[in-house]
Order: sequence, then C-alpha cells, then structure tokens
Amino acid sequence: MVPVTSPDSHDGTIEQRSYSAARSFGSHTAEYERGRPTYPAELVGWLVPDGATTVVDVGAGTGKLTAALVAPGRTVVAVDPDPQMLAALRGRLPDVETREGTGEALPCTDASVDAVTFGQSWHWVDPARGSLEAARVLRPGGVLGLVWNIRDERVAWVAELSAVMHHSAAERLVHGGGPRVADPLGPLETYEVAWESRMSVEDVVAMAASRSYVITAEPDRRARILDAVRVLAGSVVEADGLVRLPYLTYAYRATAG
Repeated sequence: MVPVTSPDSHDGTIEQRSYSAARSFGSHTAEYERGRPTYPAELVGWLVPDGATTVVDVGAGTGKLTAALVAPGRTVVAVDPDPQMLAALRGRLPDVETREGTGEALPCTDASVDAVTFGQSWHWVDPARGSLEAARVLRPGGVLGLVWNIRDERVAWVAELSAVMHHSAAERLVHGGGPRVADPLGPLETYEVAWESRMSVEDVVAMAASRSYVITAEPDRRARILDAVRVLAGSVVEADGLVRLPYLTYAYRATAG
C-alpha cells in the first residue's frame, strides 16, 4: 500500500489553469477511452525501474498508461484531479486504487514510491513544483517518468489532421525542445518509439473529440472540426476498413538521488 497524505491547497494561477484544463476531459470519458492510444510495451518497460513495487500514475485519465503499468507484484495508484475520469478508470481497472490529486500536490507520503509517471500530463504541471513533489514521494533511486504519444506529422494527412484539430500543449512542448524538470531531479534521459495505431474512422473522430481544444470549443465550431476529421479519416481508410495513424512516442526519465 502507498501511504496517503492530504495534498496542500495552493492558490497559484498555473495550478488553477491546470485544474480547469484537466477537468475539461471528465465529461468526455467515453471519447477519451475510445480514441486515445495506448503505449508501446517496450517503452513502458524502460520508463519504470526494474524491481519497482509501487508506482503512482499522475494525470491518469481513464487509465491508458495505468493499465500498461500494472504487473504482478506491483502496486499502481492512479491520481487525477477529475473524479469523473477516475470513475471511468475504476470501471476499467477495478483493482487499481484511485486518488484525487495533481502533480503539484501528490496524495502520497514522503519516500513511499519507486516511480511517478505522467502519461500525456506533465504539460499541465508547473515543472518546478512538480519536480519537488515527485522528489518528495520517491525513494532514493526512484524514477520520474514522462511520456507523450504524438502523431507523426511527417505523414501528409496526419499534418492536415493536426491543422484541423489545432496543435496541443503536449505537441508544442515536445517539438519545442522537450519537457523541463527542476532540482533536485535531473538530468533527463530520453527514449523514442515509432509505431502505428489501427483505428476506425469513428475512433479517429473520438480521439479528436477528446482533445481539450475541441471539448471547450463552441458547439458549432466543435461540430465543424469533427465533421472535417471524419471526412479526412475517411479519405485514408484501407481495404480492411481501418486507418493507419502513425505515432512517435517520446519518453523521458529522471532519477531521484
């Protein structure tokens, strides 16, 4: 069991924005679960240290990364600021403990976990406060692991898809030099995997519908975006009725002293 501590309350505007943006996903859990990709197994194996018995997955959402972290002899705790997302995760992974919290205020005691992971979520976190908080809960030699699935825009239709949906904060961060962590963590090691997700047209539409920009758009704007995504995905359907959506997955890890 990972001991619990109550998160401190903070008034910082960064955290307020993070809470607001992160909680925009809760009303679209079905689209998030249907459209968001999983993570390559080889990358997850690199992200978490050998012998890790306790892992806290932060910004867990519906459990895309959480599910990949579950392993025999390992306790995984899913943390998210949105209770609706955590409810969806419990429906999918009933044996995983869930707790409300953020990267700046983890509901764990000091030096109690072997790894803290952020799948598609570190860009919602203040890096200085998040680094301090991860270092607080990690045991010596524990790992902070950050990972993003980013569509491979070297493929022409994928670049057009991104233009229709608008680029996300995650894409801007990864393509803008990568994430930042602060003392006492660092330096960051990196790992990259290229792969493809096989999706139906409606899966691609669900992926678009789960993005914060689309969720928060005015209804008419949202409908136009999703219609354009449906047409574009339909133009690249293969003989089996599926779309090949290429991804580049970027992972980063930093070890606690």
